[in-house]
Amino acid sequence: MRPIRNTILLALAVAVPGPALALSCLAPDVARTYQQLAEAEERYIAVHGVLTFDASKLPKTDMQDQASTPDSTPLPAQLTGQSLSSEGFTTPFDRSITLDVRCFGPWCAGAASGAEILGFVELRDSGPVLTLDPCSSTSFPEPDEAMLNTAVLCMQGGACKPER
Repeated sequence: MRPIRNTILLALAVAVPGPALALSCLAPDVARTYQQLAEAEERYIAVHGVLTFDASKLPKTDMQDQASTPDSTPLPAQLTGQSLSSEGFTTPFDRSITLDVRCFGPWCAGAASGAEILGFVELRDSGPVLTLDPCSSTSFPEPDEAMLNTAVLCMQGGACKPER
């Protein structure tokens, strides 16, 4: 009786697919991002505006050869809008920036040129850089009023608490 049970278990183990690989990210949260970047050594500013770039240059995943997917793809872009000050999103911002488009294995960041964004832009000596990653760690496409208000509240020293 035991060999039959073992054979059935082996057949089930082979027939049932293993767990699918999935990207596990924390839910995007403006307050959490603000707090993390405020504590970072690097300098950041929050910008609410329109991001334009050549979307045809975004990295694409080759599912047959995932090792060929680059970890980072720099792209020239323009970000036009307002940066965050203690009064809110009131300081004009219209600059050429570098998008640092990241891939985590087969998952790559996506973005739409001409779309509204709330981005936390790193101010590097080489120029401003907005990192886009598959987890939306420093960028929030199509931000709603609550997200913008959270950023302002954090900047003003108010209750800057992550949702989770």
